[in-house]
Amino acid sequence: MQNNLGEKLFDVFNVTLLTVLTIATVYPFLYVAFASVSSPAELASYSGLLLFPLGAQWDAYKLVLSNPLILSGYKNTLIYVVVGTTLNVIVTALLAYGLSRKGVLLRNHIMLFIVFTMFFSGGLIPTYLLMKSMGLLNTIGAIVLPGLISTMNLIIMRTYFQSIPESLEESARLDGAGDWTILFRIIIPLAMPVISVMILYYGVGHWNAWFNASIYLNESEMYPLQLVLRNILINNKTDDMMVTLGVDEKGQDMSEVIKYATIMVATVPVLFAYPFLQKYFAKGVMIGAIKG
Repeated sequence: MQNNLGEKLFDVFNVTLLTVLTIATVYPFLYVAFASVSSPAELASYSGLLLFPLGAQWDAYKLVLSNPLILSGYKNTLIYVVVGTTLNVIVTALLAYGLSRKGVLLRNHIMLFIVFTMFFSGGLIPTYLLMKSMGLLNTIGAIVLPGLISTMNLIIMRTYFQSIPESLEESARLDGAGDWTILFRIIIPLAMPVISVMILYYGVGHWNAWFNASIYLNESEMYPLQLVLRNILINNKTDDMMVTLGVDEKGQDMSEVIKYATIMVATVPVLFAYPFLQKYFAKGVMIGAIKG
């Protein structure tokens, strides 16, 4: 009886704790969503929890989506995400496969050299000078190449490759398959869970990236969406946006609603990517992190 009572109390505690954490996680997003479609005047005068839109209207979204920098930022971000993630996954998979094979000379020494980069780097100024000397400033290469391989992602993918039975590779070699055939016909199909996780990690990283763009890009037409968002939120460029678009309703109230709408426009698309990769996420991370 005591055990049953203890289990029930534990279940109640778990449910209560998870409910509180869920509310604390979801409510800020709901607040931004409701505020983005609220009337600026009503939102400014309202105090308390925002549980529904106040005087629902879509003027802020019309302003945001009419901003040419937002549209170009979307286009640039999609390019950076697609090109960057594709290169990230391909290069990481090639290196992880090579370092996961037992016959590779000095593979452990190479791995130690790679892990060293997790703790020490050349620094911002040398990296900037390198990008400049290579003529990569104001190019997509400045956004994609500096973070081409993530050491942590490489370790996860390498560990996953090592968990694949060697007998599969040996049987393929007996049938005359070479390294490239084994990699693309056997290893990669079996490693789709961890590759899906890599796509998610790299893709979200590119979507949220803004710092490299602020350092290496000087033309606003090449800015990614997150850098445009940062300029709007931190540099308070909403008034300039309204003036440029010829909006009569100005002031702090409208500026705040525009900021909320901008956050939603930049956040919602990446949220839709998670459900498609969710079924691979836990399996890929756990196998890549535990085994080896």
